[in-house]
Amino acid sequence: MESSKAETDLAGLAERLGHIFAEPDLLREALTHPSAAVRRPDGTGDSSYQRLEFLGDRVLGLVVADMLLHRFPNEAEGLLALRHVDLVRRETLADVGRRLDLGQYLRLAKGEEAAGERDNPALLSDACEAVIGALYLDGGLSAARAVIEEHWAPMLEATGHPPQDAKTALQEWAQARALPLPDYQEVDRTGPAHEPVFTVEVHLEGQPTERGEGRSKRLAEQTAAERLLNRLGANV
Repeated sequence: MESSKAETDLAGLAERLGHIFAEPDLLREALTHPSAAVRRPDGTGDSSYQRLEFLGDRVLGLVVADMLLHRFPNEAEGLLALRHVDLVRRETLADVGRRLDLGQYLRLAKGEEAAGERDNPALLSDACEAVIGALYLDGGLSAARAVIEEHWAPMLEATGHPPQDAKTALQEWAQARALPLPDYQEVDRTGPAHEPVFTVEVHLEGQPTERGEGRSKRLAEQTAAERLLNRLGANV
């Protein structure tokens, strides 16, 4: 396994998070990529961040939903849902992960290190959720909420109108040019049955195909539509 110099200084990350871990191994686990996890037959050894990521995803979703309800008390559920999707998507999590410099703390196998995975948005997103999960297990909801509010509140306040639904925006873009409606096709499904990850392709006449991933087909379709809109210069 390849280690960064900063891996041994998790206290620095804990200080940045504003939380002293009673169980520092939770933070270590939150930064361990599956390629670097070593599990022995007796069940001992290092675990990867996947279980903590599972938990952190739910904690983040809950706290952001609560923040949105209080910030926009008169907004309809559908508009709140659009804001929520935007705030918990992979790209947003990766941005927060970069601000926390999580990449330098990731525990990676040599192959992942050589491939430059420390700045991989998917890994930063996963690690960010896992760190939230570790905070929750070590310090309860208040510890996790403090970090989420610190990093998500500015983004929440910066949003004006709710982001437009990407699929709707892409459909309107196509209709304005008399094109057939976009077509979405599921091309892959990975992960365990209880937590699948969907990959969807969006096809639009005369345009390159784009892919999106998500924990539901709807989210994967939204991501694919947004990426195609970005390529078209028609950001939502």
